[in-house]
Amino acid sequence: METIISENKQVLGKKAAQLGAELIRKAILENGEANIIVATGASQFEMLGELVKQDIDWSKVRGFHLDEYIGISELHPASFRNYLKNRLVDIVSPMEFNYVNGSDNPNEECARLEKIITNHPIDVAFVGIGENSHLAFNDPPADFETDSAYLVVELDEACRRQQMGEGWFPTINDVPKQAISMSIKQIMKSKSIICSVPDLRKAEAVKKMIQDEISPEVPASVLRNHPATWLFLDKDAASLISIN
Repeated sequence: METIISENKQVLGKKAAQLGAELIRKAILENGEANIIVATGASQFEMLGELVKQDIDWSKVRGFHLDEYIGISELHPASFRNYLKNRLVDIVSPMEFNYVNGSDNPNEECARLEKIITNHPIDVAFVGIGENSHLAFNDPPADFETDSAYLVVELDEACRRQQMGEGWFPTINDVPKQAISMSIKQIMKSKSIICSVPDLRKAEAVKKMIQDEISPEVPASVLRNHPATWLFLDKDAASLISIN
């Protein structure tokens, strides 16, 4: 895992987007199209803001949504479908975008998405990590063993408090307790992974991700096993680590 530390989150976002665009263009050149995974949340604001500015033939890009709450509508302010439409899909109009629909039967939705993603190997995954070191909505202890592409997960209190703290929900009781998440194994199948992590509140999670034993207790640590992962940090997120 290569770690890149930037002065601030704006520079982080630009560098991550530039590398992502390069990898997407490479996939299109080699395969005629590119398949990507897109994360959401406050950590992705700057990266997505820069990604939509990049020179990419989006008519040849197929996107997959990483995770979504169960039980809220697409019109809810915290809906990640709404987030992605506003910050990516409606701006660049990709060839196809496969949203996670948390309003339908969750198990049927997982099966539907698995059929699609199985036929479209991922070239580039854009991800972040949580304050509790989660990867997608795979909170600790994460399931490292399931072969399912998507699964229904329980959100722990630390995760739910992060969502409230970021302003998506007014109180902890408003945060859903379940979500549909792409699995760890499915994320790790991606040819390349770009992980963007800004902000001081993520510093402890970054430290555990890099320095702790790779284990389900620190889900994001699994990225150290991937052969082509780039971790983009700002100085705040990197403040508890030392890079040789």
